[in-house]
Amino acid sequence: MIVGIGVDIVDVTRLESALRRTPGLASRLFTEGERTRSPASLAACFAAKEAVAKVLGGPPGLRWDDVEVVHDAAGRPALQARGTVAEAASRLGVRCWHLSLTHDGGMSVAMVVAEA
Repeated sequence: MIVGIGVDIVDVTRLESALRRTPGLASRLFTEGERTRSPASLAACFAAKEAVAKVLGGPPGLRWDDVEVVHDAAGRPALQARGTVAEAASRLGVRCWHLSLTHDGGMSVAMVVAEA
């Protein structure tokens, strides 16, 4: 059963500017592993985090670094939730996440489906 669907789009240049302008922002938004990625991939990670928040109904207290975009052996993106995100997902009965990412023309998009 689908618990929720979230989608988000991020302007790569705008995110890059925000990260340059605000020291410490990258460490608040992204895990150590995510911070090594290209600007377009980093924007896709942020879009995925926003999409997860939408699926969960935007509960207060979510930590951005409590959800991480990872890739399986075949290169498919996946989500790892822990801490505040895992707790909110558990309250809604989320057992499985599905993630699709894309970027083109200076924009990154993520779509997240949460399944019970």
